[in-house]
Order: sequence, then structure tokens, then C-alpha cells
Amino acid sequence: MTDETAATLSSRADYADAVDRAVRAAAAYYGDGATPLGDDEYDALLRAVTAYEDAHPDQVLPDSPTGKVAGGAVVGDIPHSVPMLSLDNVFSAEELTEWAAGLERRLGRPVTAWCVEPKLDGMAVAARYRAGRLHQVLTRGDGLAGEDISHAADAILGLPAALTAPLDVELRGEVLLTHAQFEHANRLRSEHGATPFAHPRSGAAGTLRAKDRPYRVELTFFAYGAIGLDDDLGHSALLERLAALGANTAATTPAHPQRCATQEDAQRRIEEIAALRTALPFGIDGVVVKADSAADQREAGSGSRAPRWAVARKLAAEHKVTRLLDVEWNVGRTGIIAPRAVLDPVDIDGVIVTYATLHNPADITRRDLRIGDQVFVYRAGDVIPRVEAPLADQRTGDETPIAFPEACPRCGDAIDTTEQRWRCTRGRNCQAVASVIYAAGRDQLDIEGLGRTRAVQLVEAGLVGDIADLFTLTREQLLALERMGGTSTDNLLAAIETARSRPLNRVFCALGVRGTGRTMSRRIAAHFGSMAAVRAADAETLAGVDGIGAEKARVIVAELAELAPLLDKLAAQDVGTAVTEPRTPPAAADTAAGDDADGDAGGDAGGDVGGNAGRRPGAPLAGEAVVVTGGMSGRLAALSRNEMNELVERAGGKASSSVSARTTLLVAGEKAGSKRTKAETLGITILTPDEFAERVAEYLP
Repeated sequence: MTDETAATLSSRADYADAVDRAVRAAAAYYGDGATPLGDDEYDALLRAVTAYEDAHPDQVLPDSPTGKVAGGAVVGDIPHSVPMLSLDNVFSAEELTEWAAGLERRLGRPVTAWCVEPKLDGMAVAARYRAGRLHQVLTRGDGLAGEDISHAADAILGLPAALTAPLDVELRGEVLLTHAQFEHANRLRSEHGATPFAHPRSGAAGTLRAKDRPYRVELTFFAYGAIGLDDDLGHSALLERLAALGANTAATTPAHPQRCATQEDAQRRIEEIAALRTALPFGIDGVVVKADSAADQREAGSGSRAPRWAVARKLAAEHKVTRLLDVEWNVGRTGIIAPRAVLDPVDIDGVIVTYATLHNPADITRRDLRIGDQVFVYRAGDVIPRVEAPLADQRTGDETPIAFPEACPRCGDAIDTTEQRWRCTRGRNCQAVASVIYAAGRDQLDIEGLGRTRAVQLVEAGLVGDIADLFTLTREQLLALERMGGTSTDNLLAAIETARSRPLNRVFCALGVRGTGRTMSRRIAAHFGSMAAVRAADAETLAGVDGIGAEKARVIVAELAELAPLLDKLAAQDVGTAVTEPRTPPAAADTAAGDDADGDAGGDAGGDVGGNAGRRPGAPLAGEAVVVTGGMSGRLAALSRNEMNELVERAGGKASSSVSARTTLLVAGEKAGSKRTKAETLGITILTPDEFAERVAEYLP
């Protein structure tokens, strides 16, 4: 039976098959998380089972997962002091409104207030304290009894070994792997020869149950309830009390719980948390809405599986299961050979995904991926989809190993396999056309008239082998090419001559150094002031640039050494040799805090490169981390986004492409969209284009 037919169970046999699939999926989901179904598919299957049972109550099977905590899939041997229930789900704003109306009918009056908080995608636990000291940690199990996982307690961040008060109390909450913890856990597992976790939820489940591992995986606890505290505490007040006791709560995150007076306010907060989803450091699969008042909760009561005063508004799944059909190998402009997964098309959050990144050959080997595997695919917002892990227990034996290339897929030359990311030994020369096109782009040298067709023509004619050769082209050489008349030739030569005087940050960006982009190029230029100083810097010195750590610094130094012949040729043509203003004093640079939006910013404004002058104390944007979004108007209408970012840095700020807790200022133009919503949620200052233009008027071109 397919997922599509599961939505309308037409016979008793279909129903029995659906129950069996749901039970098996629940066992995997609540066990090690390695379910063969994505979240959306499981939810749809369970709803189909429920609908059939509602229509045929005399045919309900005893092992049906409906009405049971965790679908009845797991059991424990240690009884809970009070049952740990699940939550009922709704899947739209309309269903939420209907649920809230039903709760108010039950109460016979309006709900006093609502509390809205993120639904964390982890594993529910109960932590028992005696006289304020952690005594025992249990899984939820079947809601009546759970497993003892106290052995894992010391690896759970946010779960205090001792409370701030000597209480006998039981904290309840979610244990999960943050995105960073998940990646670290899989690196550790790979180093120890273990299979990587499929996704953070399975990683949390597996880690909590594991014993005697030769390595330590840290997790994070978020408290959302308690047994044994003041029964008259409303939910918002309870969360504050939990934080005061020393437990971690979601109040420390941008998706913090919020008390809402009306259903309309609650719905707005749901939308705000959903908009924050891609920026959170951990996974959420929904938003929880609760009656905030303790009196409302007591009066509403609970069923056998879920409280009647709380519900989960589920969000579209970011994880889906599909089949890996093939792997393609593409060569980038720097010679990097990157694998790309070809997938059986799958809908993830409204986007049909056919391709996904596989990072590098080492990643394929670490995950033990094979052609034909059922695989988890993850997509968060606009992030490129990636394959996370295969469902090894779903293999049929027909899967085949992924064939790694033995020679460069583009030019047939040898491959350098000494690093995780394989590279053609010809490096940029393997993709000379791509390198030239990139360098000539508007955000780099901005050579108008040098598009793909012309770049191919120049490379194939042997006139250009790298970007330095552009500056040696003559009128006679260009006129000899097909479809190059006098006017187009003169225009191209004029554009190339203009490019010769581009500021250092744009020349550096045109090099396409791995580990850098437009923003990082501006920071490097601002830090060193000249190409000679950049070339002379060692890894330790480069690591002093904001956003460059030790590992990236080593990559940049190696790249610059490889580019030495090209840099010498550019210097001979007086390209990138101009010395900018003196580097920013450290004290001034330290005032500019914000995100490293490497690759998302650039500019063409000339003058002080990277905003050295603007970083001086007293500059209008000193210390500001600025994001620009939407269409600009007024005095800013003529500026490209990259020119806007350079304006930000000239005026003393730090430009970023994404809104986060470190953002201090958003310039919101027409159709600002989700970035404005997120900034409003985080309480970030928002300026119109006209207001921003007035603030930085002295720095406008």
C-alpha cells in the first residue's frame, strides 16, 4: 500500500496493513529514530487509521497505535510518578482554531491566556531530583513507565546536577542534539568506525540509550514541565521557575515561549516561530499551544494519551525518505570535484527535490551510501538539500556501491585525493572558462560584455588562460574573433581597463580563493590594506581576521601559494597593487560585531576597501551588524545589494545576509518578507531605506 492510498483506507485489509505499517514505523521512530517513513507520511498514515476507526469502531484492532502514547511502540520498566502524555496534533490554522473552540466549549468560557512555544524534535525525558540533587533520568516509554538512562546524564547540557533549591521535584523536558552536536557526533562515530546517525532525533535516541562507548557525545536538555512544584503556577510562570532552578529552557532561544492573550496573538506567534525555524540551532517539528492558566488546565483535564489543554501545531517536515538513484560528479571553477545525489523526486516542504549535496567522497564513505538506498533527505528553508544517511535496514541486496572517479570527469587529468574534497590536479586551469566568468562578474571585476560566450571564445582561441591574460588583450586580437566588431571590441577593452583599478577587495574576490567570498574578501582587504601584505601573511596572522579560524587560514595560505604565478602576472599588469588606507586599529574593529556572511556581500564603491574609515569610533554604524532586505527606494534605489553592503561597511557596520540574534539593524525595503518578520520577533531595530539613507548620508556615493 502506498502513502497515497493510505490516505483513504477503503477496506478492512487496507486498514490492517496500515496499522501494521504505523506500528512498525512508531517502533522505529520512538526507538532509534530510523523510521522508514518521513514525518509527513507517518502523520498521514496515522490520520488515515484514525479516520477508518472513527467510521468502523467495531473493527478497531487491539494493536492500533491510536490513543496510545508513542503509538504504543515502546515500554519501560520504571513507573512514572504521573503519566507522561503525548500531544494531539493539528495541521493547519483552521484546525487549530477548531481545537481552541472545542477547548473553550469544554470550559464553558474563553481560555484565560495561551502559551506558545517550539515543539522540539528530540526525546522526552523525566529527571528526578531529591533534595535538589539529580537522582534518576527516565525516558517517556509508553507514558506509564520508562527506561532508566541515568548513565547519560553527565553528557546532557542544560540538565543541572544540582538545582538552586533543595527540592524533591521531577523536571520534564526534551533532550536533543543541536545541529552542531549532531555533526560533531557523526564525526566521532566515523572516527570510531560506527555508522553515522541518520538525523538528530535518531542520534539523541541512540546516544541516550548507549553505554560504554569509547567516546562522549553531548546533548542538550530543554525543560518544559515539572511534577512537584506549585500546582497553581501557570505555564509561563512555571517555565520561569524552571529557569530559576537552573534548568535550560527555550526561553534562551529566539523561539522563546510567549504568553498570548488571544487566539489571534497565538497564531501570530506560531507564524513567527515557524519563520525562525531555519535559523534555530536545533530542529523543531511544530509549535505547541497550551492553555497558560493552571486553573484552565485542571478544568480541561487529560485523556489517556494527551492533555486536552495543549496541542501541537505540526509544521511541514524537513526530512523525507526517498531513493538514491545515482551520483553525478561535477567540477567547480577551482577544480573541486563535487558529488551530487540524483534522487527519486520528493516533495519537501512544498519544494520538489531531485538533487542533493553529498559534500565529498569521504562523506559518502562515512555514511556508507549505495545506489538504490532509501535515504533521509534534509532541507531547511532555502538551504541546499543534503542526503543525511541511508536506511540500512531497508536494503534488499540490490543496492550497488557508488563508483568514485579515477580521473577528472571534465578534463581526464589526475585527481588530488589528499584532502577530503577531491580536486583536479590542474586546479583552476581545468575550468578556465568558469574562473574567467566568475572574475568578470559584477560583484568582482565587473567587466561588462564579458559573458559566457565571449569567455569561451577567448579561452578556446588561446588568448586567455587565466584572469591576468584579460589585461594583455589587444584590439587586433579581439577584432580577429568572430562576431567582434569595432564598437564591441572598444567597449570590452574599456571595461577591462576600468577593471584594472578595482579596489583590493574586489580583485581578491575575483581570485576565487577557497574559504572566502565577497564579505570575507572585504574583511581581508580591510585588515591588510594591500595585496603584498595579504601574500606575506602566514596562517596565524590570517586567523586574526574576523571570521577566519585556524583551519580556514591554512586553506587560504595554501591557495595563495598556489596562486602565486597568477598574482605575479596581475601585479605586472598593475592589477590589485594599489595600497588602501591603513588597516583598521584592533580596538575599532572589535566594535563591529555580527555575522560572517561570507559570499553574500560585495560592492563596487571604491575608496576605502572593506569600510576601514567607517569602523572608526563615532561612525554612524559603528558596532552595528546590518542586514539589508527588500527593494530599496529613494537615494538607495540605484545601489545593488552588494553596493549596499559595502556602504554599510564604509559607514562602520558589518554587513550580513541573514537575520540572527547578533543582528542589530535591519534595512527593510519593499517586500521585505520573512527577514522583517524575524527581526520583529527578535526586537531588532528596523529602518526604512529613507531613514537609513539619512543616517549614512555622508557615506553615500
